[in-house]
Amino acid sequence: MAWLVAVLALASLLHPAYAMRRETLKLLTAHGTRVIDVEIADTPQEKAQGLMFRTHLDDNHGMLFAYDTPQEITMWMRNTYIPLDMVFIRADGTVHRIEAMTEPLSEDIIASRGDVSACLELAGGAAERLGLKPGDRVEHRLFSPVKGPKR
Repeated sequence: MAWLVAVLALASLLHPAYAMRRETLKLLTAHGTRVIDVEIADTPQEKAQGLMFRTHLDDNHGMLFAYDTPQEITMWMRNTYIPLDMVFIRADGTVHRIEAMTEPLSEDIIASRGDVSACLELAGGAAERLGLKPGDRVEHRLFSPVKGPKR
């Protein structure tokens, strides 16, 4: 039995999510700026793994799925044990759409419903608790800020 515990502990350390790059991003909401620690999923393997098999996620943590070009993004909750909020983000950092409280273990397709360049996954209900809404802004190196008129 002790060997099984040791093998499971080692497997958790080798889990791909533990090797993902960690960065911070800012959510600019009507309630103020919130800093979120994110794991960056930008390889096909990291995107396929996502937050599968996790049993907890704090409100100030998440996973950012990054795409090189804006596109329709589809996600699902296969092997994901906790509800998530999926925040679809345009290339300029604008929150396009939020799918709140997704159903754990569901294989239903969740679509961005428009061209986006990223999906931020947060703990279920975190978007509401953080005051995040469509139209709010996300600041991170992956997003190009909107350029205003030259003066």
